[in-house]
Amino acid sequence: MKYEKRDVGEVTVIDLSGKITIGSGDEALRDMISAVLDEGKKNLLLNLEFVKYMDSAGIGELIRCYTRVKNAGGELKLLNLTKKIKDLLTITKLISIFEDFTDESEAVKSFT
Repeated sequence: MKYEKRDVGEVTVIDLSGKITIGSGDEALRDMISAVLDEGKKNLLLNLEFVKYMDSAGIGELIRCYTRVKNAGGELKLLNLTKKIKDLLTITKLISIFEDFTDESEAVKSFT
């Protein structure tokens, strides 16, 4: 998994790409979220448009990151879910936990 982060106002947008799987992508996601929280940033928007695959470890890490951000007093929202990831979150009934968006400006506005 690769990522790039950028700030849009008070929101940190994290563009993810590649695979979020056991042993590599899940650890990278955890480390990246920890680093962003350590910088004092609490409004996070994960752009999953270019994530090709996510396994159960990736889903588990997504939930852990969500919980960690919430416990730090922040919000984690999702942007541009691929059909595969949206289906995976729907099947596991986890889609109701996350706010997800298809428009970045709408997502950024939702934090205020």
